[in-house]
Amino acid sequence: MLLRQLEYLAALAREGHFGRAAEACDVSQPALSAGIRKLETELGVQIVQRAQRFEGFTPEGTEVLRWARHVLAEREQLKRTLESRRGGLSGVLRIGAIPTALSVAALLTTPMRRRYPLVRFSLRSMSSREIVSGLNDFDIDVGMTYVDGEPLGRVRVVPLYRERYMFLTADGGELAGQRSITWAQAAAAPLCLLPPVMQNRRILDGYFAEAGAVAEPVVEADTVSAIYAHVASMRLSSVIPHAWLHGYGVPDGARVIPLPPPERTYHVGLVLAGGGPEPLLARALVDIARQVDLPHELEQVASRITHG
Repeated sequence: MLLRQLEYLAALAREGHFGRAAEACDVSQPALSAGIRKLETELGVQIVQRAQRFEGFTPEGTEVLRWARHVLAEREQLKRTLESRRGGLSGVLRIGAIPTALSVAALLTTPMRRRYPLVRFSLRSMSSREIVSGLNDFDIDVGMTYVDGEPLGRVRVVPLYRERYMFLTADGGELAGQRSITWAQAAAAPLCLLPPVMQNRRILDGYFAEAGAVAEPVVEADTVSAIYAHVASMRLSSVIPHAWLHGYGVPDGARVIPLPPPERTYHVGLVLAGGGPEPLLARALVDIARQVDLPHELEQVASRITHG
């Protein structure tokens, strides 16, 4: 059994197509297919469901794929360990972050880059469920997501900060002159919110329900930039995490109003795969996170904006 054959499997799972998987592995399609068939012969099981095109993995193949990803992650971990002994940490740290935490990531990646100038970062916007799947499949090294809400499975958790919420609204709007509003008032406003596939939206819907209200957004968008753009252009409102103020501030022609703290609030934190090797770069990010006072940093910005 060769590591190259395991790379073929991982690429096929990622690309979902024999031709694209071969291209990603820099081999011909016949070479990739032959490598997988040889692996099937060696293991004595059918791994891939074949027809005119790739149709997925057999149950046995799914188990082989899980094992292959684990082996490849072990190899990458060994490679990085040896590289760190030769000349310090290097490589790409793959981070999956929920949209509400994307801007906060810079508070960790910036000091990490200063300490380890050879490290690079790949930051992806993902839902909380996609983050868990990405960790299990070794597609990302660390996630930034809610850590005390919906089940995360077998992961290691490092809490970072507790999220609180602000009402973002266009100047001159019906609620813009108020110093505070209720969750029921927020739900009744013309809103632009994240879609229900995002855990943040499911959390907000829970808060609205506790206030006896249901929000029916005018616009649903899955990026912060799109939400801010619609608040400005359509003169809508939104309910935003206070962490957004650090990275994005308040758009021109809008203001933020504090919302009352709900009975239950949620922590955003780092999550790492609970089994298998812990990537050196992910471990380094955790060390940085323990030295940065994120709650203080975020509260400073929110306080300056709301009281300034």
